[in-house]
Amino acid sequence: MSPTLNVVVVDDEPLARLRLRTLLGDCREPAARVVAEAGDAAEAMSILTHQACDALLLDIHMPGADGLQLARHLRTLAHPPAVVFVTAHAEHAVEAFELEALDYLTKPVRLERLQAALRKIERRVESYKAQDADFSLNFLLIQDRGRTERVPLAEVVYLKAELKYVTVRTRERSYIYDGSLSEFEDRDGTHWLRVHRNALVARHAMRALERHHDPEEGDGWAVRLEGVVEHLAVSRRQLAAVREALAQA
Repeated sequence: MSPTLNVVVVDDEPLARLRLRTLLGDCREPAARVVAEAGDAAEAMSILTHQACDALLLDIHMPGADGLQLARHLRTLAHPPAVVFVTAHAEHAVEAFELEALDYLTKPVRLERLQAALRKIERRVESYKAQDADFSLNFLLIQDRGRTERVPLAEVVYLKAELKYVTVRTRERSYIYDGSLSEFEDRDGTHWLRVHRNALVARHAMRALERHHDPEEGDGWAVRLEGVVEHLAVSRRQLAAVREALAQA
């Protein structure tokens, strides 16, 4: 039987929190329990300083800092909980997944959609446990077409967030990983360099910084990596860090 997930519900509407609590009580495999509730982002952050949890069920439109701002702040924590947005506004989905949200539910939430989100949280928790056990061996565990594959981290050239997932690129092929970029930075920040809000590169694979035209961002810079043909765009914010890393290499 799957362990019960610990969830914090963050919503400024008491009735919305009550509905989520009731729905969670009906969820099975995995089950979940509400360990705390918050009516705004400030209260949620106060709770998280002394209450561990597996995930936040997070509204977006709230007084003060909104849910997106809270999710952005959570990414700075060493071990942030998973974030599942629960909102009446569908238009924020793209930004939510750029913040590495695990799921995005629109109100009124259906039981089967909430149960599916809990399964994603469960997989994340299990993956973290497996990574904690296996990371010392420098392998990444990836679920691929019903089987588990161990990919040596030394072979990974870059990691790129693609909405709900992370593309893991080696010289030979790409994998889809159900996780976030921040977990790699948290575990070994000296190995990876963030070149863009959605991309990390292995420092040892960096070869050059070149002028680049991106259809969405226009003229800028990109980093060329050993063993792959694609270039990765470098944001203006990270340009100095990339130049410094190349100089040190």
